[in-house]
Amino acid sequence: MSGRSRHFTMSTLLATSFFFVLLCSSLQVRGVNYTFVKDAALAPSVSYYDYIIVGGGTAGCPLAATLSERFRVLLLERGASPYDDDRIGDMARFADTLSDTSPGSPAQRFVSEDGVINSRPRVLGGGSCINAGFYTRASDDYVRGVGWDLGAAGAAYRWVEDVVAFQPELGPWQAALQGGLLEAGVAPDNGFTFDHFDGTKVGGSIFDADGRRHTAADLLRYARAEGLDVLLRARVAKILFFNVRGRRSGRRTAARGVVFHDSEGRMHKAFLSAGRRNEIILSAGAMGSPQLLMLSGVGPADHLRSFGIPLVRDHPAVGQGMSDNPMNAIYVPSPSPVEVSLIQVVGITQVGSYIEGASGSNWGVRHSASGSGPDGVHRPRNFGMFSPQTGQLATVPPKQRTPEAIAHAAESMRQLDDSAFRGGFILEKVLGPLSTGHLELRNRDPDDNPLVTFNYFSHPEDLRRCVAGLSVIERVIHSQAFKNFTYPDFSMETLLNMSTGFPVNLLPRHDNDSTSLEMFCKDTVMTIWHYHGGCQVGRVVDAEYRVLGIDALRVIDGSTFNASPGTNPQATVMILGRYMGVRITNERLAAEGLEGTKP
Repeated sequence: MSGRSRHFTMSTLLATSFFFVLLCSSLQVRGVNYTFVKDAALAPSVSYYDYIIVGGGTAGCPLAATLSERFRVLLLERGASPYDDDRIGDMARFADTLSDTSPGSPAQRFVSEDGVINSRPRVLGGGSCINAGFYTRASDDYVRGVGWDLGAAGAAYRWVEDVVAFQPELGPWQAALQGGLLEAGVAPDNGFTFDHFDGTKVGGSIFDADGRRHTAADLLRYARAEGLDVLLRARVAKILFFNVRGRRSGRRTAARGVVFHDSEGRMHKAFLSAGRRNEIILSAGAMGSPQLLMLSGVGPADHLRSFGIPLVRDHPAVGQGMSDNPMNAIYVPSPSPVEVSLIQVVGITQVGSYIEGASGSNWGVRHSASGSGPDGVHRPRNFGMFSPQTGQLATVPPKQRTPEAIAHAAESMRQLDDSAFRGGFILEKVLGPLSTGHLELRNRDPDDNPLVTFNYFSHPEDLRRCVAGLSVIERVIHSQAFKNFTYPDFSMETLLNMSTGFPVNLLPRHDNDSTSLEMFCKDTVMTIWHYHGGCQVGRVVDAEYRVLGIDALRVIDGSTFNASPGTNPQATVMILGRYMGVRITNERLAAEGLEGTKP
């Protein structure tokens, strides 16, 4: 290997892990003064509503806004407002968000039992506040497969897109990626589109032309202020149930309210108002919704009894079917500067994987140890969830993680030249996936993360798709379109060796990572934060998202998915809230002989 190659190999082993923070970076948002949003500490001890929604995230916000048009709705969010946290809106400070492990952090870190570092949102707007901003619809086949009406789903997408979705402007690196994908055979060229088509396309973004992030919280502007109360820092402890006499099936269990605590520890109760069509809806996400069902006594009987939780209904499928689309990335150092970019281009291949990329020549400058960021504010270089303080030394035995060792690692990274940050990552995400795992309670604390196992690559087809996707990436790197952004003397084996050294998970490495693509996939697996399952349709909820065997209780979020929609789920999770909000409203009003809501 040449001296230049050795320089990049050594310097990038640590430095380029900042990419995994950049994948979720965000820009400045404008503050919004919602009169219906307040801290849970100001809530009454007892209240009554037509609908109680637990989780003000990517699905919960559009769902609450829609239902509030005709009903009284309570939306309970365990986190704070995105408009009050500058880090959420400022790309230059985004690494601070992921490295923040405090109880009030917008990103709550967890490590799966597989050893993969992950995060779950804890903020109004959910994952749309802390992700990479890519916006793309699910395919028509996916929409039909989940039983949605194509016309109504299309209307819901447009309702969302009018507020949060924009066309990005490609810089040279992203344009080269687009050209490289086409040269690699990921055809046709579909140009810019929100829609899901095989081939290469430029997708949408929730960042506008001025660089401001637009989130699911922005969809609350559709709400009828008199019909909605949003409580922040409201930690729901459990759902309350009672037995009712059914018309045909005898006594049945029905949801009637929730218990939640505010930030000062005071307990509150919210109940459904009188009316047999009023409901509680869980929108707490793939981690939160199955966890809350279990804490409330709905789940596998033996598991709940082991924690002393009174059984409401034995529901063995709660927490089952957990999946996370595995991601693997190749770092490609560049001989010339590249623009800072998030996910903008995607290759939807025929081999069962999606190819995307992100770049940034001045990642180090934005967090420079020796000067100011682009806004003129001096900040130390921060590598977020993979920084020495919080992530880089995760693979080091605990007894060796001394303050001196952490300080030495942090100083070594701060001294890296900015050229070490020049380049980008090309990544592949596996379609589906077919591998599944499960979620279990860790304890009875609703604020704590449950235990989750995703069983990455346990299904051989997922591994085949990963290997095929890496082969596509290799062709992109060697394409004419990409030649200005790669060193000609860097072989694929060299790039694999570099990427293998990144501290992206807690898994051991093997000597053949650079020669066996199968081993590389397994050893360097990461999350792209698209995990789903735990309350799947057909197992925990029916086609209308009602919890099987329990009245007045639904789950409407990504935990109901059997597969991740499209190349990025956030658009479809948002429209799930809108779609079902319209559907619930219209079915209820039709039963009462009233005119419904337009899709």
